[in-house]
Amino acid sequence: MGRTSDAEEKILNAARTLIELNGYSALGVAEICKAADVPKGSFYYFFASKEALALAVLDEHWRLQRADWERVLGGDAAPAPMDRLRRLFEETEAGLRAGQRSCGTVSGCMFGNLTLELSNQTEPIRRRLQEIFEVQVELVEKVVADAQERGDATVADAREAARSVVAQLEGQVLFAKLYNDTQHLDTLWANCLALLGARSKSSDAVNV
Repeated sequence: MGRTSDAEEKILNAARTLIELNGYSALGVAEICKAADVPKGSFYYFFASKEALALAVLDEHWRLQRADWERVLGGDAAPAPMDRLRRLFEETEAGLRAGQRSCGTVSGCMFGNLTLELSNQTEPIRRRLQEIFEVQVELVEKVVADAQERGDATVADAREAARSVVAQLEGQVLFAKLYNDTQHLDTLWANCLALLGARSKSSDAVNV
């Protein structure tokens, strides 16, 4: 769904940047409008509340990230399922490292950050985050099931294994943010292989 207003786009982009840098709770409408270089009245023209804006930011961020996940996990360029999963990890790491080089800090995952900050405060945001993480699990589950069929993974339950993979990815990104050190991402792939009971030859499929 395309954006029809330049002011709305500016507000969304400014809010996304500010949320990534400072979180949601301390964010004010005046600060958002100043960063977006739009009149304060523009905010309430497009968004009924700061919560409505946060939901819109989540949706836009997920729209872009989901396209990346589907490209990596569902593409034909690397047919081996474990190769596709590893590429997801590599692209996640590369994005975080690029962000750290740009602004000096590891921003982490917006979904994880807002889960920690807001999941017990606002039910609509909590539900939206649940929906996003469930889709992530579904995307990874398809890859794990493919790996099971090939004999590349030995887990009993592809769905629960996928949930654990997503949780591990999210947790390691959280540690990288906490310590402002992307080296906490270095063990992601080895840990994923162990979690899935994957054959060792899969670990040599792609070089970091």
